[in-house]
Parts: sequence; C-alpha cells; structure tokens
Amino acid sequence: MCALKRIVFFVCRHNAFRNRRSSIRTRTAALSIFFGLTLITLATAAERKIAFCRADEVWVANVDGAGAKKICSGVWPNISPDGTQVAFNTQESGAKNSGADVRHIAVANISTGKITVFKNIPSEQCYDARWSPDGWRISFRALINGEWRRGIVNVDGSDFRMVNALPPDAPAWASDGKSIFSYDFENLYQIDLDGNVLKKWELSKVLTERGKYGDAQVFGLSMSPDGKTLLIDVDLGGPAAVYAFDLATEKTNCVTSNKDVAIESCWLTNDEFLCVLFKDKAKPSNMRSVYRISVNDKVAKLVIKDARNPSVSAP
Repeated sequence: MCALKRIVFFVCRHNAFRNRRSSIRTRTAALSIFFGLTLITLATAAERKIAFCRADEVWVANVDGAGAKKICSGVWPNISPDGTQVAFNTQESGAKNSGADVRHIAVANISTGKITVFKNIPSEQCYDARWSPDGWRISFRALINGEWRRGIVNVDGSDFRMVNALPPDAPAWASDGKSIFSYDFENLYQIDLDGNVLKKWELSKVLTERGKYGDAQVFGLSMSPDGKTLLIDVDLGGPAAVYAFDLATEKTNCVTSNKDVAIESCWLTNDEFLCVLFKDKAKPSNMRSVYRISVNDKVAKLVIKDARNPSVSAP
C-alpha cells in the first residue's frame, strides 16, 4: 500500500511538473506572438510612404522624406492606402497636328516598377486620380465629348463608369468609401456613387473670408483619416491657404500661417497634414517644397525639397 502511494505521488508530481513546463511554453509562445505582432505593427507604421511629383516624374519617399526614389515618368501621383502602388497620369505625345498631349490614368507598382495604363477609358485627357479608402477603386477627371466628368474605375482598369451630378474637380472620398466630397464655384457637395446629393453647403458660408479680388475659390480637398474633417485648399485671389472644415460643427478655420502661400494639402494624421509651400525667395529648384504642419500651431517643418502634389498612404 505504501508503495502504491509512492507511485501515485510520483505520477502526480511528474504530471504537475509537465503541466508547469507546458504552461511556461504556452506563456512563452504567447509572449513571442505578442511581441511579433507588435514589431509587425511598428514596422507597418514605419513603412508609410509619400508620393510626390518632381520635374514631371513620380517619386516615393518615407513620411520623413528619407529614402526618396524615382518610380516613373508622370505627374499628379496619388499613393494607394497600403503604400504599394501609385496612380498617376501619363503625358504622351498626341497625334500630329492635334496640338494636345494625351494623358491616361496609370498605376505603378512601387516594388516591381510594373506600370498598367488604363487605355480603355473613352478619353485622351484624364487627370487627378484619387484612391478609394479600401484601395479597390480610383476616381479621376476625364474630358468626354467636350465635357469634364468624374469617373470611377477598378484598380485593374475594369468597370469604368461616370458618376452623374458629381463635379469633376479634386474630390475627396468619404472615409467609408460610399460617397465623395466635391465642389463647384458655388457649393461643396457630398454625393454617393450613384450621383445622389447627400448634403450640400454653400461655399460663401463655409469660407467667409474674401480674397483680394472677390470670393475665395476652392481648388482641392482632403479627408482626415477619421472622416470628420475636410482640408480645403483655397485661393484668396493672390495668397493661397489651407482651411479645415469640421463636418459635425460646420465650422471652418485656417490652419496655415498667413505668411505662407500653401497649396496641395493632404492629411497625414488627424492633427497633422502635408502641403506644398511656395517660397518666392528660395532657389528656383526649391521654390515649391513639401512641408509638415500641425493644425494646432501652424508651424511648418520641411519634409522634401523641390516637390509638389504630395499624397500619403493610410495610417
């Protein structure tokens, strides 16, 4: 009987030891997975990219401006949300005696350099590509039958269609990808992908500041990552500035210094954005450069010299 008790005690202690070792291995594995996911998350955050234009070439760099490299020839680049592709428009010679170049929307793979040109779109004048938040579609402006229209196409060039009632100029996708913000000379709109106007604001009420030669004119929009605030590029009839429009409160405030000429803005975070500042006293090659600005203090920090048309991948 005593021998049996000793055997039972040994087995129980052995099992307990095995369980402790198993528990330790489980905790170690869990910690390894946790730290691995943390490193992946940090690496992904560090891999955010900026696309920009320099001398009719498409370039990509890290968000701090480091590691800049040329991707291809082209203009008006817009980087995909995941930072792996850039949409842009080509500049090709048109037919002889036509007097106009041909411009198509194209997509370049940043890692491989492969370029896909969307030549099935019924227009030889396409501009201003903008990625949808999910990275599956691209909106752009196209001249069709003598009229500028806003089109949408899948990232592979398929399923092209026009969006009725949507003004063609410089739109911004809503954060859910179900509607687009755009504008004309009188109003700011939110329009769904079937062309239904969801909301409309009078620009004279959104932008109450008058320019030197009349009402302020809009020439660009960018939606914040949280979908709550629009950046609005505004021409004040001489100087240009960037304003933030809160969609909930419908209040607008200038987020650039009145000493700067600011254009081509895009959100970086919910509190910071990139834009191009024009420095007329700088060297000709550096007159337009990309700066990073906080909406809280309006302090501009240089990111990339001699650059324009910035866009940034999603957080």
